[in-house]
Amino acid sequence: MELRTQEINRIYKVLETANLKLGAVASNVVGVSGRRMLRAVEQGEADPAVLAELAKGRLREKLPALRLALAGRVQPHHRQLLGELLDHIASLEQAVQRVEVSIADLVAEQEAAVQLLLTVPATGLVTAAAIIAEIGTDRARFPSAGHWASWAGVCPGNRRSAGKQLSGATTKGNTQLKTIRCEIAATVARSPGTYLHAFYHRIARRRGKPRAMAMLAVAHSLLVSSYPMLRDHLPSQDLGPDYFDHLRTHQLERQ
Repeated sequence: MELRTQEINRIYKVLETANLKLGAVASNVVGVSGRRMLRAVEQGEADPAVLAELAKGRLREKLPALRLALAGRVQPHHRQLLGELLDHIASLEQAVQRVEVSIADLVAEQEAAVQLLLTVPATGLVTAAAIIAEIGTDRARFPSAGHWASWAGVCPGNRRSAGKQLSGATTKGNTQLKTIRCEIAATVARSPGTYLHAFYHRIARRRGKPRAMAMLAVAHSLLVSSYPMLRDHLPSQDLGPDYFDHLRTHQLERQ
């Protein structure tokens, strides 16, 4: 995907040197409409009106702007570069599709675990497959949820000397799994109406502006709660956004 992004950026540069402002009108220059126009430019079409008519869908609402944007100074080397870049992007996308098919075949063997992970908020099919790939199929090697969280590197550090706590930095662990869980935590933090959203803001209020600590706390909670899910084959159950209010009912009444 990173290579594809680099090739798209190169297309933008080629368009700029050819004075084609397609990127200023179309949000995606390699979408269906964008590719039709770029292929036409590659094949020698230079009439802005003809190129603009190749737009499809909602982009046709911007035909006047497209005609202005496609009135450039295209040279033969621009056409050659556009063709090479479009072909490379197409080959990369085909390679990604082949890999995705292979992943789907492998994940099919772990369909039950994937379906359980999909019940966790902000978890999609690709994310669930990535988690399974990192933790493996033999989950018996993790005797407890604490071992699992420590292996992933989302546990707080416990560095002590002479009875004093020196550092609470998280331990080293599986970078990929830690990153996946933190990305889910970041999505959850922006999605109100769940226990994890309330948990995130509860930690963030207590620890102040360095909210990375709150994000790691949510990632830790996600990982610990996933352990019994996969072990006992139980779907995720949200405790609700008012869970912490019920824990301190008397305190709230006094306030």
